[in-house]
Amino acid sequence: MSFLSIILFIAIIALTLVITYLSSKRTKSTSDFYTAGGGLTASQNGMAVAGDFMSAASFLGITGAISLVGFDGFYMSIGNLLGFLFLLYLVAEPMRNLGKYTLADMITSRFKSNKVRGTAAANTLVISLFYMIAQLVGGGGLISLMLGINYSLAVVIVGVLMTIYVIFGGMTATSWVQIIKAVLLLGGSFVLTFLVFAKFDFSIIQMFQEIKHASPFGDKLASPGNKYQNGLDMISLNLSLVLGVAGLPHLLIRFFTVKDAVTARKSVVYSTWFIGAFFLMVVFLGFGATVFVGWDKIVAANPAGNMAAPMLALSVGGDFLFAFISAVAFATILAVVSALVLTSASAFAHDIYGHIIKKGKITEKQQMTVARISSIVVAVASILLALVAKNLNVAFLSVLALGIAASANLPVMLLTIYWKRFNATGAITGMLVGLISSVILVLLSPNVWNPKPGAAILTGDPIFTLANPTIFTVPLGFLGAIIGTILASKKKAERGSFEEVLFKSNTSFGISTPENH
Repeated sequence: MSFLSIILFIAIIALTLVITYLSSKRTKSTSDFYTAGGGLTASQNGMAVAGDFMSAASFLGITGAISLVGFDGFYMSIGNLLGFLFLLYLVAEPMRNLGKYTLADMITSRFKSNKVRGTAAANTLVISLFYMIAQLVGGGGLISLMLGINYSLAVVIVGVLMTIYVIFGGMTATSWVQIIKAVLLLGGSFVLTFLVFAKFDFSIIQMFQEIKHASPFGDKLASPGNKYQNGLDMISLNLSLVLGVAGLPHLLIRFFTVKDAVTARKSVVYSTWFIGAFFLMVVFLGFGATVFVGWDKIVAANPAGNMAAPMLALSVGGDFLFAFISAVAFATILAVVSALVLTSASAFAHDIYGHIIKKGKITEKQQMTVARISSIVVAVASILLALVAKNLNVAFLSVLALGIAASANLPVMLLTIYWKRFNATGAITGMLVGLISSVILVLLSPNVWNPKPGAAILTGDPIFTLANPTIFTVPLGFLGAIIGTILASKKKAERGSFEEVLFKSNTSFGISTPENH
């Protein structure tokens, strides 16, 4: 632990707390708290969306995965990037035109049903919790390495800070923390990539020649199959990455932070460029860590490889770059977990408490109070779960969240917009089947069960042999929605106003300004 590391660590905390303080003065209404009043520009929201995705999973997890298993880790980069094209063409505009604060708002714009709203809110809570665990595991490992403190204490520090941001600053604070840390992360990654590439004499050929001597996989490090030897597992992973992006609640609510659908589409274009550049650099960082840090040292620091990027910074850039990269990674984690806490709090306070329990008879002050209390509860739950997931790779944890999002949310979102016969029963069935099947198969998978003690959460042989179940659960989500619709097809009232939803989703006609939308 160096004095410089402590200074930069404190500086990041101070900067984010100042942003939170300034944002708290502008957070006066539920619109301000949930969506920053819809006042972000396309470039600002694009950078914030990129910040959401350039998370601990992306920076720490994918870098570590590439350094340990090579090409199979790279799948997580390219799949995520392709997912943003799906988000751009099918989801961004309808989401902004039909929603208000949450994903449930978008679905219930057609189905005026509290059962539909409650199910959508439950999906949001589960998905956000899975994704949050990944960020907290990365954050705990990073601070433990950076400051030499206990992992459990590090996780608690991150949890307390993220709760402060949400309670006092809401979406405005979360957005600006995301924007600032995205700029810092892109800049830091560029410097680190340049130094790594320079050590390879700016030759990609030389890089591939050297990595085969630095890893136990040898020549196979740059080939697929080191982790995903089962073809179905590899396909399932990529389905999670491509389709899951369009179902992640904390990304979807970002389309409510801009004034209209045109700005929402532009923000996706901006974020795609930012994320594409970042993921290109991550490849060099992963292979650079294999060569200049060493495969054995990476595993010794963290069995899942989560500390590969900071250790690479120390190896090629010395103490200052190590401290800077670690501090930026810490800011990355803080920003993402804050967005996840806010998403979860919104789902409970706005959907469950405001619409279902109070039946819409709730003041803005009451709703914001409930949202802040919910933030504390969500933070405590995520901290407890992160403490038992210490040795899991944060990138693979995030992929599991993406798989659940792809299975539980995406089928219902698409059918709500594009299928005339779709009804409320189908929506509920589709969400529940996608959610329950994903969670059950994940709990039975090698990510939770492993015969080697300490390699996973539980010791034993997995019942479900694929690491990722999305190849089965996405079709199950669609199938559940279709069967539920057919079984309740005689209840015409359950179909909602398809023509109105289709018209508004494509034209935004009848949609008011973000402040009172």
